[in-house]
Amino acid sequence: MRRSLFLAPLLVAIVHCGTSSGSGFDGQSSSGGTSSGGGSSGLTTSGGPAPTNETECTKMDLVFVVDDSGSMGEEQANLAANFPAFIKILDDTKSKNGVPLNYRIAVTTTGRDLSYTVQPPPPFGPLPMNEKGDNGAFRNKKECGATKRWLDRGDANVSSVFSCLAKVGTGGPSVEMPLEALDLAFGARTADATNAGFRRDDALLGVVILSDEDDCSRKDNNFTIGTESCSDMKGVAPLESYVSMLDTVAKGKGRWAASVIAGPGPSTCKSSFGEADDAKRLRSFVALSGSNGVFSSICDGDLTSGLKRALETFDSACKRLPPAVK
Repeated sequence: MRRSLFLAPLLVAIVHCGTSSGSGFDGQSSSGGTSSGGGSSGLTTSGGPAPTNETECTKMDLVFVVDDSGSMGEEQANLAANFPAFIKILDDTKSKNGVPLNYRIAVTTTGRDLSYTVQPPPPFGPLPMNEKGDNGAFRNKKECGATKRWLDRGDANVSSVFSCLAKVGTGGPSVEMPLEALDLAFGARTADATNAGFRRDDALLGVVILSDEDDCSRKDNNFTIGTESCSDMKGVAPLESYVSMLDTVAKGKGRWAASVIAGPGPSTCKSSFGEADDAKRLRSFVALSGSNGVFSSICDGDLTSGLKRALETFDSACKRLPPAVK
């Protein structure tokens, strides 16, 4: 499988793909990623072009799925440093009638509870693994000043609380499952009331995935894995099942949008800060989301352009938000 999985018990591998400059959304477009979507939208920031559509999307429900494995410390710091600028853009976004964007934001991680065995190449023997994850639960850390499992526009200290929540740590499972985390967030964690009340049927659903590994989402437990990549691994869940899940949660196709910031491939991406594995499955997931999806490189060294692309894509998706399926 991936280097961080079967070498984790033997090595300490810290990948530094970003900086913590917190420079804000003033960078150029990402050089390593690919983009779809964008363009003018039904929402506009101060001084931007007026929308042309008659039916406007004025609400967004945003979920950040942040990799909390052992190689993500620097990327999390970079992400958190840029959240104040991200929140400012959201706060400045208004409809053509001057109505502020009604947004809410939640943070979860890529891990779920797992028991499995890693079978590395000789001379190493089998490595039993037992790991604990958030299982799709939205983060609610009191030390961050959070009072519930998501942030709404108008809450006190949105930027600082959001930034704190994004520093999810590096002690999570080595098998990253961002898509399964979303399924759990809107499935089991909503059913057991952990995340209940977050999703609004009249809002665009936007998901942002940040990882330096590919998606290895699967439903089973007590499995054995080797060193192959996630995209070739037996047992991973089909991407189409997660697209269908999001269609259901969002009340129809075209009512959700996705941004992935990960390794652009076709091989491991490297920068002066470190490297990230080819996120083949995550790129395919973005492709399945069509014009409502955007992929950016985590190895660009600064996450401002990736976050900016995410907002542009979500904004564009709002312009063409179809009616909810009843």
